[in-house]
Amino acid sequence: MKFLIAGLACLMALAPARAQQDLGPEELVRKVTQDVLDAIRSDRQLAAGDRQKALKLAEEKVLPHIDFEEAARLAVGRAWARAAPEQRKKLVEEFRRMLVRTYANAISAYEGQTMQVLPVRMKPGDTEVTVHNRYIRAGSKPLLVDYAMHKTAEGWKIYDITVEGVSLVLTYRSEFDAIVKQEGIDGLIRRLEEKNTPARLA
Repeated sequence: MKFLIAGLACLMALAPARAQQDLGPEELVRKVTQDVLDAIRSDRQLAAGDRQKALKLAEEKVLPHIDFEEAARLAVGRAWARAAPEQRKKLVEEFRRMLVRTYANAISAYEGQTMQVLPVRMKPGDTEVTVHNRYIRAGSKPLLVDYAMHKTAEGWKIYDITVEGVSLVLTYRSEFDAIVKQEGIDGLIRRLEEKNTPARLA
C-alpha cells in the first residue's frame, strides 16, 4: 500500500491545468510528474512533508488530472450499481478526500528521485491507454508505476494507478467490498467519513 500511496503523490502538478488539457496522455504524465519532482527539489518544507503545503498543492492541482468518479466507481465495484445518486456523490467526495489526504502524507517520499516515462503504444482514436513510468533513486531498484487513463471532455484523466503490479483501485475494492457486505453502502460512506474526519479537506 505504501507504494500505491507514493504513486498517487506523483500525480500532482504545478502548471495551470487549462494549459494541459490538450496534451496527450504521455505528455501529460511527463509534465505533471516532472513538475511535482521539481517542486520537491525546490521547496525544502514541501520535501520534508509540510502538511499544509502538501494539502494546498493537492487541492489546487490534483482534481484536473484524476477522474475521481470513475476511480470511486471501480473501487466500490458491484455495490456502485445499487447506490442511489446521493450515495454515489458522497462516495466520490469521501474517496477524493481520502486520496488527497493520503497524498499529503506521502509527498516527502519522492525527494531525490528522477522519473522516466516510457513510450506509449496507442492508435489514432484510442480513448483508453496505460502510461508506464519508472521512478529512479540512486542505489535502489526502479519503482514501476502505471497510470490507467481515459479521454474525457476535459482531456485525458487518470482513473487508476498500478505500482509494481498492484492496482490502487483493486486494493481498495477488496476493503470496500468487505465493509459493504457487513454494513451496506451507508456503512462504507460512514467509514470513509470517519477516516477523513481528522483532516477534512473541504
